[in-house]
Amino acid sequence: MNKTVLVGRLTADPELRQTQSGVASCRFTVAVNRRYADKSTGERQADFITCVAWRQTAEFVSRYFSKGKMIAVEGELRNNNYQDRNHPDVTHYCTEVLVDNVEFCGGKNDSGNGSTVPTQSQQAVPSQEPAANFGTLSDFEEILSDGDVPF
Repeated sequence: MNKTVLVGRLTADPELRQTQSGVASCRFTVAVNRRYADKSTGERQADFITCVAWRQTAEFVSRYFSKGKMIAVEGELRNNNYQDRNHPDVTHYCTEVLVDNVEFCGGKNDSGNGSTVPTQSQQAVPSQEPAANFGTLSDFEEILSDGDVPF
């Protein structure tokens, strides 16, 4: 089984590209903190992991994520190697995550510049049902102050 899950911050704004046949792709790097701090300096080290998304996932990442935003990435680890064009005897090796799924992590203002994700109220979708009335907090105070809570 080849399954990779990463949670970290984007190191730069993702850039959407198109192949010659019009397929969307997006390459981005995620900085993932290591679990333990360096004993001598007390600083946490990070790994910088290259990720590649295709099609709708690539469009989603480029639209809603930017530098510094938290992101959760799920995908497959891939090893690629290729010959250097200028030096045919040199082989380059790279490891990257082929992205299957991405999710938002952190709060709305996790990088300090606000969220660019549209909320339901910003999408101007007309509501078909009236808003529910759940009463006021005073309706619950009696229950919470009662000493006969069953748990």
